Amino acid sequence: MNSFHFLAGLQIDGLTVTPWKIVGWLGAGIFGLRFLLQWVASERAKESVIPFGFWECSALGSFLALSYFAIYRHDSVGVLQNLLPLPIYLRNLYFRYTHREPKHAGAKPRVEE
Repeated sequence: MNSFHFLAGLQIDGLTVTPWKIVGWLGAGIFGLRFLLQWVASERAKESVIPFGFWECSALGSFLALSYFAIYRHDSVGVLQNLLPLPIYLRNLYFRYTHREPKHAGAKPRVEE
């Protein structure tokens, strides 16, 4: 008996769950989480800001979804959808890692009350 048989797919209420689908779901979830982070940061700053976590979630979610579409689904639409904005996310992360001082209120550490 093959001990990796579970990797072929698990049926749960008619839904096939595979490791690649989990990668795709994680990518979509992490990518969607970025909007929650942006909303919370904007509420705290009382103005529209884009926090550092927004770019991290964008890059990681996009990379996971890109992997799902490129390797598992072989879907050119999904690949382009996630590949084209990826350089922008990575460039913003590069700026953040190389320029240590935040330039706007949403990226600054929260002041303890």
